Amino acid sequence: MNTIYKKPGSKEQVLSLYDSQIEKLDLPCNDIFVDTPYGKTHLVETGDTAGKPLLVFHGGNSTTAYNLLACSYLLGDFHIYAVDTIGHPGKSAEVSLSAQNYDYGKWAGAVIEALGYDRMVCFGTSFGAGILAKTMCVSPEKIEKALLLVPSGIKNAPAYKLINMAWPMIMYQVTKNDQWLVKGILPMAISEDNIDEDTFKTVKCSIDNVKIKAGMPADVDPAAMKKCLAPTLVLAAEKDCLFPAELVIPRAEAIIPNCKTYLLKDRGHMNYLTEDEKKMIIEFLLKTE
Repeated sequence: MNTIYKKPGSKEQVLSLYDSQIEKLDLPCNDIFVDTPYGKTHLVETGDTAGKPLLVFHGGNSTTAYNLLACSYLLGDFHIYAVDTIGHPGKSAEVSLSAQNYDYGKWAGAVIEALGYDRMVCFGTSFGAGILAKTMCVSPEKIEKALLLVPSGIKNAPAYKLINMAWPMIMYQVTKNDQWLVKGILPMAISEDNIDEDTFKTVKCSIDNVKIKAGMPADVDPAAMKKCLAPTLVLAAEKDCLFPAELVIPRAEAIIPNCKTYLLKDRGHMNYLTEDEKKMIIEFLLKTE
């Protein structure tokens, strides 16, 4: 059987950290498994179950457990369905889909349908925002509203921009010295202040145990994206080495019909939101258009 994990015991290591991070939420969490044409998919149902339903997609080579910690400011207002991306670390099927085509978008549309919703408000970060962008193209009728945070799939940076991450990551693999791993993360984080304990543990656990997927969701086709009329908010970071705001924001404004954009000034791909920015996100997601 093909596996996304490196060696015996790797999956157990990932799921141990996953479960410990879910426990840190200190909220009731339900495990949901739904069938899709691409394989069984796991979601964590949490937050305010009387609130507005919100489907949340996590970043690549990461987990929905870590993402829920990062998105904890949403838990008080929304009925959260946090999905484990298929083929990535977590509890969904180990079926790897292509990030170059629209399979991830078709999968996400199937998840919405399997949950019993005609359409949903959706929130995606990084790789997960690329999945959401693909869904907006192939199943626009299933998207009630979309928020894309530091998104892939809109206008990705050229691959050579990531070269300064390669050597430290190679040295970490050779030496297992955590300082090399920190240096490998820094191009995304800008400052060590943005690498908190859970971020470091999650990256280290994935690097040590998971067959890392380097490819991000490819840029969507403008003609396909223009079919999606759902209100959309795109937040892009000024110093993001993967999906820089100077590329993402003008492209988003050009190809997404009902789009607002916001610049995360002086921040990289890994960053902290201000309280005002969190409030803006919540208000956008809750607002009835």
